[in-house]
Amino acid sequence: QVQLVESGGGLVQPGGSLRLSCVGSGFTFMNYAMSWYRQPPGKERELVARISSIGGSTNYADSVKGRFSISRDNAKNTAYLQMDSLKPEDTAVYYCNAKWARVYEYWGQGTQVTVSS
Repeated sequence: QVQLVESGGGLVQPGGSLRLSCVGSGFTFMNYAMSWYRQPPGKERELVARISSIGGSTNYADSVKGRFSISRDNAKNTAYLQMDSLKPEDTAVYYCNAKWARVYEYWGQGTQVTVSS
């Protein structure tokens, strides 16, 4: 049974930091590119960051460049999203995504991030 389980969301003040984690099971984690998406209230889901299967390549949305950092630990089947200098507009449900060969794709259940004073 394939699972992606996110954790680490919560309420944080503007300027604060959070670290999201995504643990994968039921598939060969190291073969999959891992991404974080987010869906703000009333808006469509958008790509935040992506990391290649072995971690050699990363991509970021312009809105988070310089503030967010994606990483992975294939030995732990875990992907991370370090979020610094958070802004109210970062408020969203954050989803973990695993994708391989444009054929196999899995999603986590999402974790809420709220940035508010």
